[in-house]
Amino acid sequence: RRHAAVTPAAAERVLVTGAAGFVGGHLLAALAADPAAPLVVAWRRPGSRRPDAAGPAAWRQVDLLDRTAVEQAVADAAPTQVYHCAGVAGVDGSWPGRRAVLEGNVLGTRHLLAALGGLPAPPRVLVPGSALVYRPSSAPLGETAPLGPVSPYAASKLEQERLALAAARSGGPPVILTRSFTHIGPGQAPAYAAAGFAAQIARIEAGRAAAVVSVGDLEARRDLTDVRDTVRAYRMLMAGGAAGRPYNVCTGAAHRIGDVLDALLSLARVRIEVRRDPARLRPDDNPVLLGDRSRIAGELGWEPRLPLSETLADLLGYWRGVVAGDTPSSAP
Repeated sequence: RRHAAVTPAAAERVLVTGAAGFVGGHLLAALAADPAAPLVVAWRRPGSRRPDAAGPAAWRQVDLLDRTAVEQAVADAAPTQVYHCAGVAGVDGSWPGRRAVLEGNVLGTRHLLAALGGLPAPPRVLVPGSALVYRPSSAPLGETAPLGPVSPYAASKLEQERLALAAARSGGPPVILTRSFTHIGPGQAPAYAAAGFAAQIARIEAGRAAAVVSVGDLEARRDLTDVRDTVRAYRMLMAGGAAGRPYNVCTGAAHRIGDVLDALLSLARVRIEVRRDPARLRPDDNPVLLGDRSRIAGELGWEPRLPLSETLADLLGYWRGVVAGDTPSSAP
């Protein structure tokens, strides 16, 4: 079946957790640009900075690890839709920070779902997950592919997914799950490969660093989706996705990281050397991460729209603005 509508009804109250983050910020911008924009309640963790250009929203600082605070904030928001974008992201820091990753992605989700389940009319909840829950494979991964996370971060996302399903099956709110593949775009932190390359290039162009880009593994291949396409998928899933089962959000094409770097270097305004840095290599990295989007395409008609070339140009443009001081950085 196909579901074309992505616009919430005027009476909708949309809660976005992690609204100050990379995906959350783009989601707020998409909601604000909707002609029938709903009332949006935006949560950010205590101490985080509110984005400057995220659109109108009622902001609140909420610690998802504080169960009582979450219950009160949920009661105050009374949402009809929830995008749970909050959590601890990133593979690299998950080995030394196992406890923080589990608390942020699992315990925080448990508190949120329990509070939402106590509302008179539990809302639809979208919990963005990760394709890293799959067992590493060079073949395209569909939603029925074997699971086998190889990092603490991936393990926490699988546990989050299982927690959400269990809550829904025990009378909690209906949950839509994604297994999102790598998404990139303007606003992404330099801890991630493409954004890291773009940030280094922008600093080099501005004369703030030597003309050398430090890199890790350039042979890895990743299915790369523009974050704005990812957010559009989330909104379509909220409007018409089936609760209780996962959807891959991906393009179906894997790009060599070295080719992504070459594309960014071709946009650079100065000549730049590439130098391998062993410190940037990840333990147990997946050499290939490639998704099959048949489910979301067949049921909702979602397809990626933005070409990688446009995404990379926008990403580099964003970091040029940050370095020049013209664009406030939304990256932590």
